[in-house]
Amino acid sequence: MPALLSRSGSRHGLTLLASLSLLAAAHAQAQAPAAPRTQVPGYYRLAVGDYEVTALFDGFNDLSPGLLLGMSPERIQALLARQAMAGDRVQTSFNAFLVNTGQHLVLVDSGAGQCLGGTAGHLLENMKAAGYSPEQVDTVLVTHMHLDHVCGLVDGQDGALFPNATVYAARAEADYWLDAKRLEQAPKEARGFFEVAQKSLAPYQSAGRLQTFVPPASPIPELKTESTVGHTPGSTSYRFESKGQSIVFIGDLIHNVAVQFAHPEVAIRFDVDPKQAIKTRDAEFTALAKGGTWVAAAHLPFPGIGHVSREGKAFDWAPVNYGPYQRPAQVPLIQ
Repeated sequence: MPALLSRSGSRHGLTLLASLSLLAAAHAQAQAPAAPRTQVPGYYRLAVGDYEVTALFDGFNDLSPGLLLGMSPERIQALLARQAMAGDRVQTSFNAFLVNTGQHLVLVDSGAGQCLGGTAGHLLENMKAAGYSPEQVDTVLVTHMHLDHVCGLVDGQDGALFPNATVYAARAEADYWLDAKRLEQAPKEARGFFEVAQKSLAPYQSAGRLQTFVPPASPIPELKTESTVGHTPGSTSYRFESKGQSIVFIGDLIHNVAVQFAHPEVAIRFDVDPKQAIKTRDAEFTALAKGGTWVAAAHLPFPGIGHVSREGKAFDWAPVNYGPYQRPAQVPLIQ
C-alpha cells in the first residue's frame, strides 16, 4: 500500500506521524515521576501540658488470631472483620514513646530491636527523624521485659544503644526475668524470653545503670507508677501529668484493638497469669475511661495514642486525630 500513495498523500502521512509523535511525547512528559516507595518517618508528636510526647514506630509483626484465648475462633474472626483484620494474620504495631519533660528525655520501652527481623527494629531511625539521638535519652522506663520491649536497648553485639540512660523497671519484673536460676528451670519454649531479657539488660546492669523500684514509687519526680500485673509479674503503667493534662503508658495491657476493647475478658497466650491480666485490664480501663486521660499502648495501631471510653461491660477506643502539635488558643468555629 505505501507504494500506491501519491506525493501529497505521503506528505499527509508524514504530518500525521509527526503529530502522533508529538502527542506521545506530551503524554510521556505528563506522567507523574516515580516517588520512592517508602513510608513517611514513623513518629507522631503530641503536647500534654508542658510535656512533649513523641510516639515512635519500631515496626510490626503478624500475630495469629489463635493467640487470643477465651472466645471461639469464629467470633474472633467476626470481630476482626469489623475492622478489616480478618484472616490468619493480624498486623500488630510495635510502638515506643519519648517524653520530653524539659528536665528529662524519657524513653518508654525500646521496641524489638534485632530480635524480629526486618519488619521491626526501626526505633532509632524514627527517633532521629523526630529530631532526637539515643545519646540524649537519660531515662528508660520498661513496662515489662518481653523481647519486643527490651531488645531495642542493645545493638547486634549486645552493646548499650542508650549510653547515657538509666533503665528503670519494677523490682518484681527484674526479679522474674533476670534470675539465672529461673532461666535454667524454664520450659524449653520459654527460655528465649529469659535469654533476651538478660542479654538486653546486661550492659546497663554491669554499668550500674539498671535500677528497680516498687510501685507506686517514682524513679523521677515527673512520674507516677502503677502496678498493672498479669501480663507479666511486674508489668507497670507510667503516668505523666502537666497543667491538668495526663497520659498513661500501659504497655501490653491490650494487644488487639478489634477484640479486647469489646471483650476485655479475652486473654492472649503471652500472658503469664491470664486471669490476673483480664482483671487488671478491666480495672485499669474502667479508671482510664472515667479520667479522660490520654492513653498510649504498645500494640495498638500507630501512633497507639487515644482515649478509652466505657460501653456497658465493654470499652471503646478513640484514636488521636491527626492535627497540630498543640491546638491554637483560638480555633474558628464553623456553624
